[in-house]
Amino acid sequence: MRRIFPLSAGELYYPLTWFRNTFRRFKGHLPLDSIAEQEFNSDHQLDITTDTCPMTFVRTRLALDRMQSGQTLLLRLRGEEPRRNLPRTAREQGHAVLAERELADGTMLLLLRKG
Repeated sequence: MRRIFPLSAGELYYPLTWFRNTFRRFKGHLPLDSIAEQEFNSDHQLDITTDTCPMTFVRTRLALDRMQSGQTLLLRLRGEEPRRNLPRTAREQGHAVLAERELADGTMLLLLRKG
């Protein structure tokens, strides 16, 4: 007999359990990118891919205000406006832009050090 559904209930259970356990381990926040975490060893991380200007700047500024001088912040962002404005604004406010990296999914990683 031919199967109508590609997965049985037991076959579907394991991936859902794995995802739920992984999601709980990161307390609701999945890691940005394991490769990025290794290459950009940072003190703090912030994902602003779903935000638009000016909220990208506001959330970045709040994160930087909570940090001590010399600590690093890894930002994940999407869109032309944040890509242009965030590095420029960070430099204007006395912070250092340590690295920028484009990812295959269209997002950009930006590593800042608080000045």
